[in-house]
Amino acid sequence: MSAALQKTRVLTGITTTGTPHLGNYVGAIKPAIAASQDPSVQSYYFLADLHALIKCQDPKRVQASRLEIAATWLALGLDTDNAIFYRQSDIPEIPELTWMLSCVCAKGLMNRAHAYKAAVAENETAGNQDPDKGITMGLFGYPVLMAADILMFNANKVPVGRDQIQHIEMARDMGGRFNHLYKGQFFTLPEAVVDDDVAVLNGLDGRKMSKSYNNTIPLFVSEKKLLKLVRKIKTNSLEPGEPKDPEGCTLFQIYSAFASRDEREAMRREYENGIGWGEVKNRLFEHLDAQLREPRERYQALMEDPGHIESVLLKGAERARAEAAPLMDKLRQTVGLGRFA
Repeated sequence: MSAALQKTRVLTGITTTGTPHLGNYVGAIKPAIAASQDPSVQSYYFLADLHALIKCQDPKRVQASRLEIAATWLALGLDTDNAIFYRQSDIPEIPELTWMLSCVCAKGLMNRAHAYKAAVAENETAGNQDPDKGITMGLFGYPVLMAADILMFNANKVPVGRDQIQHIEMARDMGGRFNHLYKGQFFTLPEAVVDDDVAVLNGLDGRKMSKSYNNTIPLFVSEKKLLKLVRKIKTNSLEPGEPKDPEGCTLFQIYSAFASRDEREAMRREYENGIGWGEVKNRLFEHLDAQLREPRERYQALMEDPGHIESVLLKGAERARAEAAPLMDKLRQTVGLGRFA
């Protein structure tokens, strides 16, 4: 068995529909980049641009997001020598595997997918006679595409939020069904990895930081814009000199996600001593700006050199296809689609 196959395989996809923000960094990017530097792990990171088409039909937005997200991961230190970093759309074997899995996947399984059920419920609440109004086959069947992403590279572990556990279970179901029907161990059945210690940051309005709420702080905005956004973070009406509770405070939460333990405890004491909200915001800005300055400069340089990003992704796709193409040859033979000679 090769050294690559002996390593634990960890796969992470990043949907290319938005600009990365502080919540993305703390919740997904930072731990993933740390994993990419672990020599005992074979990491796969991909731009899920085929998935993006489900939610976004704005070609300029999808194209810009692909570039921004790739530049972000590279600027923050993704180890592309160890990890395999690629665009989903550069791997034609993935859509082919999606079809094969679709042919063994029960429709009833897709009927139970959370996203589909939520869309149907929304139609029913709105009083639409057609419960499937506005629901595309992309939305309905995207768990199959996600299963193909995972099973193509026989990932052992897939880091996800709790809302995505169902999709990993579906991938296991499809992989196991294929293995059973065609009497072989073609696919490793993946495990969902949920890290409850990973912070979920609140946004400007106190709700979870999400582009859906338009309350995000993008990672690499200018210093001037960063300061403006930090000053917009919602606080209560307590005056300077009045003790404040750091628990549940968005400012303290974001500061804690980027601070050392000693820095967090020092700030906690400042809250107890009645630090003013304006001062907290100034310190949060200074702390964020200091930590993001160097990666921001690397990000800007990468954005001005898309040819370099393209070369990195094509190299990653070449490495990914070195695994995907032989597997698909084997699967074609298995299902009866192999060459005659």
